[in-house]
Amino acid sequence: MRTFDSLSEREILALAIFLEEEDERVYDDFAEGLRENYPASAAVFEGMREEESGHRRRLMELFHQRFGDHIPLIRRQDVKGFVERKPVWLAQPLNLDHVRKQAAIMEAEVRQFYERAAARSRDLHVRKLLDDLAQEERSHEHRAGELEKEKLAPDTMREEEDARRRLFVLQIVQPGLAGLMDGSVSTLAPVFAAAFATHKSWDAFLVGLAASVGAGISMGFAEALSDDGSLTGRGHPWARGLICGAMTALGGIGHTLPFLIPEFHAAMVAAVVVVLIELATISWIRHRYMDTPPLSAAMQVGLGGALVFLTGVLIGSS
Repeated sequence: MRTFDSLSEREILALAIFLEEEDERVYDDFAEGLRENYPASAAVFEGMREEESGHRRRLMELFHQRFGDHIPLIRRQDVKGFVERKPVWLAQPLNLDHVRKQAAIMEAEVRQFYERAAARSRDLHVRKLLDDLAQEERSHEHRAGELEKEKLAPDTMREEEDARRRLFVLQIVQPGLAGLMDGSVSTLAPVFAAAFATHKSWDAFLVGLAASVGAGISMGFAEALSDDGSLTGRGHPWARGLICGAMTALGGIGHTLPFLIPEFHAAMVAAVVVVLIELATISWIRHRYMDTPPLSAAMQVGLGGALVFLTGVLIGSS
């Protein structure tokens, strides 16, 4: 790996050509990855791709004039000091906010490269082009803003925000809510049955821990294997499975932890309070993200929780 200061002007231009080509392809990947759900933002990155393509052509023209036809392949990973980038194809589906932040980082990095390269260049033509490109990269953020104003009308931006919210609900909230409801409600019966059967906090804790972890593993695999998300748009199956499984385990462990209190009656009171908090949280999430009326959400969740709780109490007391 070479240091930046050891590069000749020929090598600097070759590296600049590679950087512009890489950024051009990244913006093209951004546009393609956003096209289905965020078509207007995809058009923004398509415009930025065209600008990078123009930069690359100017660099290649100057290289041919000064150094001939052969352009050596010098990549960012061959030179110390560059930020390592995660390949776009590993981050599917693309998150709009993450993409915009990544684009800003890319522009800042390339601008710094051109400023530093221009400062050590002795060739007048090379320095002028590098200075010009540094200035253009500096204003590229403003250009991106102009592109957003041009492509993203207020109605379009609202549509994209609605689309982003739908994807968030579909890929994150739904599997998480399913897991939280299953973990919070289904584990009530075994935990409180064990508590009332033994009147021992530790026994109830062990049963609750086993039920929570087991339910989390089961729900996680069930969600991951339900579909691959290619047709439903529900996202990567194993990501959904992880979310669902984790929330299932969390929902069960919440009212299991109070049974770490040695005194049984105090542990029981604390567990009941935690159950009420869990059911209220689930009701709020259903109202907030699933557009369920608050009273209806509370009635549905409360009724289900009460029935499972009474089941556990009756079985444990028998």
